[in-house]
Amino acid sequence: MPLKSLKSQPLLLTALLASTFLIGACSKSEGSKEVVRIDGSSTVFPITEAISEEFQNAKNIRVTVGISGTGGGFKKFCRGEVHITEASRPILTKEMEACKTAGIEYIELPIAYDALTVAVNPKNDFIQSMTVEELKTMWGPEAQAKIKTWKQVNPAWPDTELKLYGAGTDSGTFDYFTEAIVGKAKSSRGDFTASEDDNVLVNGVAGDKGALGYFGYAYYEENKDKLKAVPIVAKAGAPAVAPSDATVMDGTYQPLSRPLFIYVNATAAKDTPEVKAFIDYYLENATEIIKEVKFIPLPENEQKAVAAHWQEQKVGTGFGGTPEVGVKIEELLKRIK
Repeated sequence: MPLKSLKSQPLLLTALLASTFLIGACSKSEGSKEVVRIDGSSTVFPITEAISEEFQNAKNIRVTVGISGTGGGFKKFCRGEVHITEASRPILTKEMEACKTAGIEYIELPIAYDALTVAVNPKNDFIQSMTVEELKTMWGPEAQAKIKTWKQVNPAWPDTELKLYGAGTDSGTFDYFTEAIVGKAKSSRGDFTASEDDNVLVNGVAGDKGALGYFGYAYYEENKDKLKAVPIVAKAGAPAVAPSDATVMDGTYQPLSRPLFIYVNATAAKDTPEVKAFIDYYLENATEIIKEVKFIPLPENEQKAVAAHWQEQKVGTGFGGTPEVGVKIEELLKRIK
């Protein structure tokens, strides 16, 4: 798909392309023998897919991009099946251990920001904002089979059935949301409609007046004519802040702003010229493409820090094996010695 037309394409089409992209990638560069293999996050996929298309056209090097979710991508990455994995949260302890066991070192590269967006149906006329505590009341594991109406969350709200839509449990979005809202990654009620396909969540909320869901900002932006974003109150006394490029960049949209990542096999980065060429191209061309697919580019100082980190080929992660809320990219990169 040409980059100039990507902006006008629904993300549903983009997601559907994942299943056919392997074939498409091969057919575009049949004369090329080398392949850059990528898998991982459905959230990061639109960015990588767009960059891959441009890279193949420019360099005639085959690239394959799949969607296994963040967790599924790390499984393939730590088995050595792919050169690069995309992630909507940092690598976890169990994944670090799996890579270590397999002898796989990695380079962690933040590439963009996302604003996890809480959305309700546009016909919902009683929600103007929500607190983190109200979201925790809805989503915490103790809410399962107990919190069934909006009124149970806040007595000022109507006694309307509450329908919840959220990311699948193998998704980095699920991990980050539960860490930020409930206080512990993967800690959530289980009686909600879960899907790795954000379009399923979008359509669920859009079709149900009593619904609430969460997904990446790009999926909200693509569908904002049929969704209503909910401004979030991070703590008592704080203002309600809606997701936007500006509120992510100035740090006021908390705690649901998050960095997005790619992880590169360090051996492939050093020994496979096609992989190095792809990452060079990715970092050099990311800003405009990230805007095009409705994500939030890193500011210039952070872009330079990531580029320097890549050129130095520093291996490892700046995290301790769990998602972390509110981390700054430059500080993160300094942690990797």
